[in-house]
Amino acid sequence: MADSGLIAKYNIPGPRYTSYPTVPYWNVQQWDIRKWCQLLAISQQEEPAKHLALYIHLPYCDSLCTFCGCHKHITTNHAVESRYIDAVIREWKLLSASLDKNSTIHELHLGGGTPTFFAPKELKRLIEGIKSVFPFTAAAALSFEAHPISTTRKHLEVLHDHGFRRVSFGIQDYDPVVQKAIHRIQSFELVQSCHQEAKAIGFNAISHDLVYGLPRQTLSGFQQTIRCTLQLKPERISLYSYAHVPWIKGTGQRGYSESDLPNPDLKRALYEVSKQMLVTHGYVEIGMDHFALPADDLAKAVVEKNLHRNFMGYTTNSSGLLIGLGMSAISESKFGFAQNEKSTARYLEMIESGQLPITRGHEMSALDIEIRQHILNLMCRFETEIPQTTLLNRLELELQLSELISDGLVEWKKDLIRVLPKGIPFVRNCCMAFDAYLKDQNPVKQFSMTI
Repeated sequence: MADSGLIAKYNIPGPRYTSYPTVPYWNVQQWDIRKWCQLLAISQQEEPAKHLALYIHLPYCDSLCTFCGCHKHITTNHAVESRYIDAVIREWKLLSASLDKNSTIHELHLGGGTPTFFAPKELKRLIEGIKSVFPFTAAAALSFEAHPISTTRKHLEVLHDHGFRRVSFGIQDYDPVVQKAIHRIQSFELVQSCHQEAKAIGFNAISHDLVYGLPRQTLSGFQQTIRCTLQLKPERISLYSYAHVPWIKGTGQRGYSESDLPNPDLKRALYEVSKQMLVTHGYVEIGMDHFALPADDLAKAVVEKNLHRNFMGYTTNSSGLLIGLGMSAISESKFGFAQNEKSTARYLEMIESGQLPITRGHEMSALDIEIRQHILNLMCRFETEIPQTTLLNRLELELQLSELISDGLVEWKKDLIRVLPKGIPFVRNCCMAFDAYLKDQNPVKQFSMTI
């Protein structure tokens, strides 16, 4: 377990590095939508980028979970479904004009919000609309996020019929006290029923999302959550650190006080004890917050050293081009990023007027591209090699890493920088040493705490 003194020293605000540069530091003043369309074309000159990864953001939720920091739209009016699906399909058709005509879809993920807020017939219409533009590859990985309360057998059947084999159930915690605090009430019996139904239908890759560091969590209570999870033995488990960022507009994280949150030592203990329970039962630790059974593709990717990370989290696919559709969705190419309008109403208006809803982005410099690869290496493999042709200032990087090295968390031998086992809880801090945008800026009130 991480030393409490090191936790106190390194538990500072910092990015989670699902991208680099992180969104607050994008050079939006030097960016426009025409430039993004040009970057798409340049990216697809490389063959892997013709096999697209596609993320579709479905933002609606029936009720607000107060721990959630995602872009969402709370409503009980299901009449909104059809208009939104129409908009996403139209956005896809508008964007396709900037993509290679021989593109295929190699990965598709439905996120939210709550994708199962939408009726099965609307999800069916969405997938068929996506396929009408570009086909799926034979090995395409199709997945979706599901709220056990709103997920019906018909949802599972329709998506399975369209090639989906992976589903992520949002669990968070089974403790009734914690569930009440975060406004996410769902019993183990409900989750068990949904999980088993998915298995019976043919989903062979089920993931459970858990969160540690939530208000009013206790060690004994979270251990019981892990025991319940182990009863169902999902192929993957995401064990996320709760990001407490109530200052970000729209998160809803104001239903409890700071005093309700576990202190840093307890929060780390929640992770370490859970990790030990999972590893004891055969799970392999993936990166900084994922676990998988050895036969799962994610665990195999670790062994084969082709694990990848993007806005969808850890993945086995690195297509070279991630396209985000829907309100607030982010796209990523080798040379830059683009983000859609974050207001649902404005997103719909832009689509219906024939405009692409992209409102901001970032064009990568050569240094950005190199640093992104180093951070990706650290987050996926806990090591990275600094080439002789590096654009980095080696002396400055050594200075930034010096305390992590002296504390026995990181080593640098010849050209190889490696996060030591003791340093794995501090991998975000190691990535921050590479981050050129943090050097002269204070990340407080921008990011969650690193530990």
